[in-house]
Amino acid sequence: MEYEIPKTYTVRLRERGQLTLPQPVRESLTDNPDALDLLTLVQIDDFLILTPKSLQLSRLSKEFSAIMEEEGVTLADLLEGVAEAREAIWRERATNEK
Repeated sequence: MEYEIPKTYTVRLRERGQLTLPQPVRESLTDNPDALDLLTLVQIDDFLILTPKSLQLSRLSKEFSAIMEEEGVTLADLLEGVAEAREAIWRERATNEK
């Protein structure tokens, strides 16, 4: 089994707690370094582990779209269903208030 030799970088922790990740590190964390803005930092004693924080919205959106496509449901269908559900809720509330 072969292991990759760890790369080390020297970074400066600035006065306000900021540091700049070297470009190769940024590029290795994501396909789009310009979009990277959230990371998770784990501290174990004197060691720091920095990993990309994956945002769930993009993944969930793709999954939801795939389910809609499988079921043959369009965005218009969903919006119509929302309008119907909203109307039913308003009717129920109006009935309960009387």
